[in-house]
Amino acid sequence: MIVRGRHGDRLEEIVRLARRNGVSVRFEERLQVDRAAGMPDHQGVVALIAAEASASLEELLGGDGSPAASGLLVLLDGVEDPQNLGAIIRTALAAGARGVVIPERRAVGLTEAAVRASAGAAAHLRVARVTNLARAMEEIKEAGYWLVGLDERAEKHHTEIDLSGPVALVLGGEGKGLHQLVKDRCDFVVSIPTSGPVRSLNVSVAAGVVLFEIVRQRAAKRHLGALKNTGKIQGDIIAPAGDEADREAGR
Repeated sequence: MIVRGRHGDRLEEIVRLARRNGVSVRFEERLQVDRAAGMPDHQGVVALIAAEASASLEELLGGDGSPAASGLLVLLDGVEDPQNLGAIIRTALAAGARGVVIPERRAVGLTEAAVRASAGAAAHLRVARVTNLARAMEEIKEAGYWLVGLDERAEKHHTEIDLSGPVALVLGGEGKGLHQLVKDRCDFVVSIPTSGPVRSLNVSVAAGVVLFEIVRQRAAKRHLGALKNTGKIQGDIIAPAGDEADREAGR
């Protein structure tokens, strides 16, 4: 849907791409486009898409109950702000997560506001809604994932555990944190080290910090494995390179 009378190279490109891909284009008055967008502050273009059904937990687990290739899930325990949910979906997709799991009750769903906050990521990352999050955690654990909860009071930091294997990151809601039943089912409960009088982080910010520590650890593990395959690592010692290796060989 495009505001009637609007012109420009970018709008013409949008129309051309839409028609090439079989997407119908309608030109409407500004007021109708404002209503479709839900706000007057837009760029004159609104895309209307059908709502996608929630994924099942089994789909996120790869169908056969084993960790998917990425081995990364995000579980949300009572996140109520759609802006936070959208931001977490966006960050989880960027970190290579398989999907996000949210409870059906006492938590925000995949609303229009959450989808908008995800900046398009909600169209590419599956979200599963479960009746009982604690029970879903047991299924995830049986599938081979380690459950890692985040709590600002935890003594162990998120950088002090191995996050390179299949991990399900569990995040609590705004202000309340993890429910005790959920926390008890976690294999590890960790915190993010902070300084200053304010110790807690916004849940979407905290998600980004831990998710990209997972990315960092996995990249380091792959790099170490590549070095071992090339023979540049002997046991836990990196072999000397170049002239240094020649000098070692000549002794």
